[in-house]
Amino acid sequence: MSVKGRIHSFESCGTVDGPGIRFIIFMQGCLMRCQYCHNRDTWDLHDGREISVEEIMKEAVSYRHFMKASGGGVTASGGEAMLQPEFIRDFFRAAQAENIHTCLDTNGYIRKHTDVVDEVLDATDLVMLDLKQMDDTIHQELVGVSNKRVLDFARYLHKRGQKTWIRYVIVPGYTDDEQSAHNLGAFIKDMDNIEKIELLPYHQLGEHKWDAMGYDYPLSGVQPPSKETMEKMKEIISSYGHKVIY
Repeated sequence: MSVKGRIHSFESCGTVDGPGIRFIIFMQGCLMRCQYCHNRDTWDLHDGREISVEEIMKEAVSYRHFMKASGGGVTASGGEAMLQPEFIRDFFRAAQAENIHTCLDTNGYIRKHTDVVDEVLDATDLVMLDLKQMDDTIHQELVGVSNKRVLDFARYLHKRGQKTWIRYVIVPGYTDDEQSAHNLGAFIKDMDNIEKIELLPYHQLGEHKWDAMGYDYPLSGVQPPSKETMEKMKEIISSYGHKVIY
C-alpha cells in the first residue's frame, strides 16, 4: 500500500528552494516555533490534506520539462519534511526513478535517528539545512527548542559526505551579531560536504498569517537587516573558507 503524507500545499515552479525551477511540496507539521515563521499555518501536525506518492508524482512529472531545462527538480519543504520520513523517502525514490533531482529542505530537528532517516538521505541529491543559531540559549528563545539535535544532524551529514547547502536567517537582535557569525563559521569550517551558505535576510511577509490565525506576531515592528549588516555577516562567515551568498 502506498505511503500517504499530509501536506500543506505545493508550488509548481519555485525558484528559491534549490537549484533551477522546482516542484515544491510543503509538508504539514513542525516542532519548532520560530518567532519569524512565515508558514505559521503549517505547524499543526493534523491539519492539511492527505496525499499519496502517486498523486503528487502525477503533478510533479507534468513539470518535468521546466525542471530539466533549468537544472531543477523536486523539493520537500515545510513545515518540516522529516516529520514524515517514510513519505519523503518514497516520494524521492519515485522522483529519482524518473531521473528528477531531489532536494530536502529541513531544520534538522531529528527526534530519533532510525533506518528511515538514512533511507531518505540515500534518495536525496541535496540537503538544504537551516541552522538557526549556534548559541543554544538564543536558539531556544528564538525557535523554542534546543539546537543539539540540529547540530548532531549537521555533523552526520558531514560524516556521510552528503551534499549540503546551509541556510542562515539574519534576524535583528537574535542572529545578526558578529559573534554569531564567527560561531557559525567555526562550526562548519571543516565540513567539506557544504557547497555554500545562503544568508537570508529576515522579512515580515508572514506576519499577516499570524494575524489571520488570531495570534500575535512575536517580532512585530522588527525591521529587516541592513545591507551593511548582511555584508558584515557574509565577510565574517566566508573568512572560514566557505562560499557565502545572500
